[in-house]
Amino acid sequence: MSLSFLRRQTVILLLGFSSGLPLALTSTALQAWFTVAGVSVTTIGWLTLIGQPYFYKFLWAPVLDHWALPFLGARRGWMIATQSLLLLTILAMTRYDPLHHAVLLGFLALLVACFSATQDIAIDAYRTEILPEKERGLGSAIYVTGYRIAGIISGGLALVLANLFGWHAAYTFIALLMLLGIIATIAAIEPDLNIEKPKSLATAVIAPWHEFINRDQAWALLILIVLYKLGDAFAMSLSTTFLIRGLGFSLTDVGMVVKVVGILATLIGALWGGMWMMCIGLYRALLYFGVLQAITNLMFMVLAMVGKHYGLMILTIFLENLCGGMGTAAFMALLMSLCDLRYTAAQFALLSALASVGRIFVGPFAGVMVAHLGWATFYFLTFVIALPGVFLLWWLRNLVEAKTLPTAALQDLS
Repeated sequence: MSLSFLRRQTVILLLGFSSGLPLALTSTALQAWFTVAGVSVTTIGWLTLIGQPYFYKFLWAPVLDHWALPFLGARRGWMIATQSLLLLTILAMTRYDPLHHAVLLGFLALLVACFSATQDIAIDAYRTEILPEKERGLGSAIYVTGYRIAGIISGGLALVLANLFGWHAAYTFIALLMLLGIIATIAAIEPDLNIEKPKSLATAVIAPWHEFINRDQAWALLILIVLYKLGDAFAMSLSTTFLIRGLGFSLTDVGMVVKVVGILATLIGALWGGMWMMCIGLYRALLYFGVLQAITNLMFMVLAMVGKHYGLMILTIFLENLCGGMGTAAFMALLMSLCDLRYTAAQFALLSALASVGRIFVGPFAGVMVAHLGWATFYFLTFVIALPGVFLLWWLRNLVEAKTLPTAALQDLS
């Protein structure tokens, strides 16, 4: 095991942490903050729309392929700029609260989502370019480990800190953790690729899409990317509200279980999934992990039927994080394998934006479904919603098994 390998994977771990940290602050933590403040479940559902920049980031991703900031290189310059802006904006959120400054707090959360989405563009392009193909499975697992640990801290530990010291202290602590991403960016090595990048912004916008849609069964691949995590997105969209308001668990109950059990399960799931993927291949990993993700949704249904039960809640959170870590590691490896290195930022942003459709847009629908159907029926339907993605993956098995590598040549569009 070489020092360069260890350095790459350590940087990927910290960048995954930096990427995952802001997301929960504008989703899980913000949802809990508004829930405790007494905001209606329907309104909380609409709060999930704050995450829309994660979907629309493909619109400005070509800028990062075409233009580099005048420091640290093409990828690291954008990374450290967005990380610094995230730290300052999250600190600004500590000055307000939902009852007296709801609109301003929501606007700042939207800014956090915008800066976070731009950071993701740069980090996703960086790790796709810096990781050799043979390291992508393990690299994805390590990235997911950092990402989910950050999400558990900002969405789990933050609840405990908020319960003990208040929301402002919790958000200040999370903001300071962004320093880890800044340190990782400074320590990272800029990718050195002998690949001609887009010569104009027009080419950077048009060429990535033109190259992708000319592949075999490109549209089916795009639909797969949307559907694969859709059931999981529905299940997790209101999970915090379900545990707190639906079952009556306290902030400390939820925060401690998510922090301790969730971190353990995520570490096991992501790393085990990454190593298993190296043995069974990308397609089988996606298939097996996709089925497991769907089944864990039924655990929430059982929990809703049983009611407030600490043991069952712990088991449900453990299995969700275990299977979620495995599935996300395989899914990220799929997205990386689909990118043409000439347009890494643009294509990964487009693919990951499609993957985030469920997480971003299902919140309002989930709130209405819960209001009319109840929690148990809602979670059964999330299991059903997860099945089409698994069936489509099976139908595309030959394409996925071939890694769906991009075509070698493309007519110069500049």
